[in-house]
Amino acid sequence: MSEALGKRELKKKRLKEILRKLSQGEDVSELKKEFKDLLNSVSPLEIPLIEQELLAEGVPAEEIANMCDLHVELFRESVSKRSNIGVPSGHPLHTLYAENEMIKRDAELLKLYAKAAEKSDSRNKDFESLLGLAKQLPLIGLTHYTREEMLCFPYLERRGITAVPSTLWRKHDEVRAKIKLLLRDLNKADMEWGDGFRKKIVERASDVSASLIDMVFRENKILYPTLKTLLSEGEWAAIKEEEKVFGYYKTKPTVVWETKVNPIRPYQIDKRLTEEEVSSLPDAIKSLVVKGETELDKQKVVRKGDIRLDKGYLLPNEINSIFKTLPMGVSFIDKEDRVRFFSGGKRTFGRTESVIGRPVQLCHPPKSVGIVNRILKAFKEGKREKADFWINIGDSLIYIQYIPVRNEKEEYLGTLEVEQDVTDIRKLEGEKRILDWK
Repeated sequence: MSEALGKRELKKKRLKEILRKLSQGEDVSELKKEFKDLLNSVSPLEIPLIEQELLAEGVPAEEIANMCDLHVELFRESVSKRSNIGVPSGHPLHTLYAENEMIKRDAELLKLYAKAAEKSDSRNKDFESLLGLAKQLPLIGLTHYTREEMLCFPYLERRGITAVPSTLWRKHDEVRAKIKLLLRDLNKADMEWGDGFRKKIVERASDVSASLIDMVFRENKILYPTLKTLLSEGEWAAIKEEEKVFGYYKTKPTVVWETKVNPIRPYQIDKRLTEEEVSSLPDAIKSLVVKGETELDKQKVVRKGDIRLDKGYLLPNEINSIFKTLPMGVSFIDKEDRVRFFSGGKRTFGRTESVIGRPVQLCHPPKSVGIVNRILKAFKEGKREKADFWINIGDSLIYIQYIPVRNEKEEYLGTLEVEQDVTDIRKLEGEKRILDWK
């Protein structure tokens, strides 16, 4: 025990030397060379302990944060080597690992700033650092977690592995809720600052920190090795195509990862796990498979008569029924300004089939035809992307939008008219989530 403490004291002493040199503005690249072995020898369990000891000895939290940045910088260099995690830079899995290091770093800083702010009897620089960092944390849920839930989990579920994604998603939501509670309390600081409040903030921040680090561990040790074992290059190609939709947490691929393999979507998978795949899985996943607690999803997505849309497949009668069910009216005018289609369902302005094929100019009062032509001309020339209006009809507010429709080459195909009664929408306040439904 005394030997371990002695080693930590030595590490702490050298870490102080890093901080001193950082504060004196020494070149970061030189410091990385000088202290690389030291920083790589500090285990994840030691880092928060050493940080708290440095803080107790009077080292400013901001300086300790600078040291954390240096540590992250070294991590980035190490994961850039293919042999470290088995995938190259730019690969979706590489990005997930890199984000997790940023998340772990921010989780440690969160607790550090909270401890530093606790010592002051008023809002100070450490509190502002804590608040600023806490405001960034919801982005973890919006980007990192959502990419896993929407892009990675479906590949496991298709293979019959549903328990792990379900558990991780619940854990994600728990972290999201804890971050929300922390921000709620931090925003009360001006009204409730005091010993009890500061203690509560430290407890909240510590809980969020622990939860974030626990999730990093679960993902790095269970989820990512499972994905690496099971997903083919084509599946990763599909994930790569869509990951930008959700964005990234404080890091994004700086190297382009490309493959000649065609993207494979979850619904295109219909193979069982091989013995080799099962043997390579983490124990937590392997036990589920061995116990027979997984069942391959055999549902065929593409049916006879399906029409391939940009995203997904629908039968003609489904398309028709969807348009009839929309809580708004939709009309389409083609590039020749002729009415081609209008939806049924909830409409404010009546439509009959006699309008099909009619020039849109003849569907408006003569006094407004000039404006209609100006709107269509702006759409065709690519000068405008929307024209919207709202009018009162009785007690209702009707919102009308004209939106140009273009193909993948940005060629004008026509104009979409959307009308919607937004009276009740204007009255909405606060939140009503799906879990509130009764």
